Amino acid sequence: MKIKLSVFAILALTVSGPVRAAPLNDAEATFLDQLVTAAAVVEQRCVGFEADGAGGVQLGARLLGSPNAAMAMIDAFSAAIKAHDGESYDPGKFRPEVFDAASKTIKRVLADLVRDPKGACADYGGASVNRGLLRRY
Repeated sequence: MKIKLSVFAILALTVSGPVRAAPLNDAEATFLDQLVTAAAVVEQRCVGFEADGAGGVQLGARLLGSPNAAMAMIDAFSAAIKAHDGESYDPGKFRPEVFDAASKTIKRVLADLVRDPKGACADYGGASVNRGLLRRY
């Protein structure tokens, strides 16, 4: 485990050095926050909600200006998840600022989901449905 973490740290520093200078802009931060929140609802198996991939890309395109920009943020979030879990990921898609922001959001949302599962699932799930990231089943 320590070896993987050390390799990851070196890789993150080496690959993402120039990217560190580019913090998330407001639109990216907003979309990422909403994306992470919806992912937490699904990951916690809140009853009645499932991911709406097309809706997520549409929301991202509205916020970020294009479907390609939305997919890039989704890919960066996916790389952050894989990095966190110690899985292999595409270092070209990893952005340390996405990793950091997603970590903060997920901690906040998961704390709410643990504290009040039914209420937080309803609140976060409903908001994510309204944004188009999730759908009800």
